[in-house]
Amino acid sequence: MDKIEFPKERPAQAGNIVSKAKGFSTRIFGITKFILGICALPLVYSSTFSFLNEFNVAESSFKNPFWSGVIAMVVVYLFIWEPAIIYAKGQKILEFIFNFFKPLVRVAPYVLPVYTIVLFFAYVVLSFIFKGLVGYFVFLFGLSIALHLIFSAKSLRLKKEDFLKANYIFGFSLIYIINLAILSLILSLIIEKFSFVNFANNSLRMAGDIFKAVFKQLF
Repeated sequence: MDKIEFPKERPAQAGNIVSKAKGFSTRIFGITKFILGICALPLVYSSTFSFLNEFNVAESSFKNPFWSGVIAMVVVYLFIWEPAIIYAKGQKILEFIFNFFKPLVRVAPYVLPVYTIVLFFAYVVLSFIFKGLVGYFVFLFGLSIALHLIFSAKSLRLKKEDFLKANYIFGFSLIYIINLAILSLILSLIIEKFSFVNFANNSLRMAGDIFKAVFKQLF
């Protein structure tokens, strides 16, 4: 009596199923991040508006150096030199600091403006020894925060397989909001008229108003 042989599953077919499932889950995750990124845009707007409102109250001796630092970084990046190596060194510093917790190693270099934070602690130490350094450090805060945002945006934009640009929209929105919050906290500790509490409250209130207005229009 002949032995009946059943057809064996082809490894290639199983591999295709796994590959398709992985691709499907990646797209679902991408759509979710895209939606979250869109939802974060009102907070991006409100935090920017609140920051500018608070910063406008400050004296020109603080405002001018800060915006000079931001503009200097943009001009250097666009027309002179891309300081990618400086940004990379900063990322390595954070990777070393957060090496004890692997998830933070992946996130911290993008989220935390390392040079701005280091400069703040340097200012705290040096201000006890030298007077009149505020303007110089405010300039460096503007320079360093612009450096971090420019290269964080570039790193996210160059990532491959970014479905609907979800990583860029969601990731950079989150980075921008956190960086602006950290910068606001630092400035509130240096500039008397700058209030971090007002910045946070106004940002959340304005974002809430935008969400309510959109919800009423839709429903």
